[in-house]
Amino acid sequence: MSNTILRMHEISKDFSGVKALDGVSLEVERGQVHAICGENGAGKSTLMKVLSGVYPHGTYDGTIEFEGAETAYKTINDSEADGIVIIHQELALSPYLSIAENIFLGNENARNGVIDWNKTNREATLLLARVGLDENPATKILELGVGKQQLVEIAKALSKRVKLLILDEPTAALNDEDSDHLLSLINHLREQGITSIIISHKLKEIRKIADTVTIIRDGRTVETFSMRGEDATEARIIRSMVGRPLDHLFPPRDPHIGEEILRVEEWNVYHPVDTARKVVDNAHFTVRAGEIVGFAGLMGAGRTELAMSIFGRSYGTNISGRIYKNGKEITVRTVDDAIRHGIAYATEDRKKYGLNLIGDITVNVSAAALGKLAKNGVIDRNREYATADSYRRSMNIKAPSVRSITGKLSGGNQQKVVLSKWIFSGPDVLILDEPTRGIDVGAKYEIYGIINELAAQGKAVIVISSELPELIGMADRIYAISEGKLTGEVPRAEATQEVLMHYMTAGKG
Repeated sequence: MSNTILRMHEISKDFSGVKALDGVSLEVERGQVHAICGENGAGKSTLMKVLSGVYPHGTYDGTIEFEGAETAYKTINDSEADGIVIIHQELALSPYLSIAENIFLGNENARNGVIDWNKTNREATLLLARVGLDENPATKILELGVGKQQLVEIAKALSKRVKLLILDEPTAALNDEDSDHLLSLINHLREQGITSIIISHKLKEIRKIADTVTIIRDGRTVETFSMRGEDATEARIIRSMVGRPLDHLFPPRDPHIGEEILRVEEWNVYHPVDTARKVVDNAHFTVRAGEIVGFAGLMGAGRTELAMSIFGRSYGTNISGRIYKNGKEITVRTVDDAIRHGIAYATEDRKKYGLNLIGDITVNVSAAALGKLAKNGVIDRNREYATADSYRRSMNIKAPSVRSITGKLSGGNQQKVVLSKWIFSGPDVLILDEPTRGIDVGAKYEIYGIINELAAQGKAVIVISSELPELIGMADRIYAISEGKLTGEVPRAEATQEVLMHYMTAGKG
């Protein structure tokens, strides 16, 4: 038997005249971890949807062979019957069902229409043990964190006797500990003979786990090479992804820092449900005009809670403390108050909270500042269109027009729409929460350039990021937060990952 488990040859796919895939070819060896890398919108996820039957046979050109036989999958059930299982970036679990119910949903252990719950829970327990998840199979999905939910998805795949496991950005929303556990599991599955295809923007993870990598750019295959060779470097992957070397991952910047714009003093926030639990503890920080200030912290440290509470108390209860803008104390009790005082917050979850995914670019760009486009309460739709189109061009949003549906844009372009929305509101202070999460290196570079330009315009910019190299490369000062407390303030010249991690873990026992 050939060692090649999958061959995709000259795959092409169009969407309303736009070519998403243009003659892509891919070969995957049995028992390997094969990574697919490329910028947002390069065609990676589209290729996997073609493979798995999400886009059925007949809607694309080219051929697919799995285990030596040509396929013609009409549905995802067809591909799963052959042992091909895809886990999408947005997990497809039902939150109100149990772990066991989710694992066997659509594949129930039933006889004469009656589910055998003893067998279901027993088999679910065995599958959870295979993925290293020590949870009661009766536990509801909504009680699990994202990392554990990923493991449930893999357990579900194993229940289908998976031969080829496809993981689309599996660690995008995970902390370092959960990411390491997931990568170890993929490695363990490889040892069991299960082949994996992993799509990821995290190049360090690709170097750690992948046997082979295929680069896709603009819907075409650029190259495939072994990750075991001496030339299998991050620089090579980046060069192939973006079509040019990124000698510097961060654009050059000559900061011109002015007077203090924002000061927060003695800021305390309690959990909205567990009201006895303090999540932000006596925080004090400042941001100046033209300055980029970073916030570093481990998952759950309180970074997002701090930002959202400042942005019109959109998180928390029993909030106390003072906010000063340009030296004068201001009252910010609602989101409208925050926007009126020139404070903007771009959420870490752009799809859930930052965008209207079924709306077009125009609707999203104008959403936070409709008053600027209205006269006597009536919105000037021509001005709205022109405004959105100016941001489409200036922010290099890759879309045919501002009538394009935002949910169909790539992650990097969606993030540019979020930034456009808040820039249009005319803020003096921008709080950017994980502004490059789930975005490829090329799009990151563009986002970094936009952030630099905002600082150059005299804005006060706060960047919250889980990627320490990003904060070190961008910020003029970095605050570290641990268990709700600001534990350190580090100037750019002294910022190293070791120093930041020291402060980030200062509250840990």
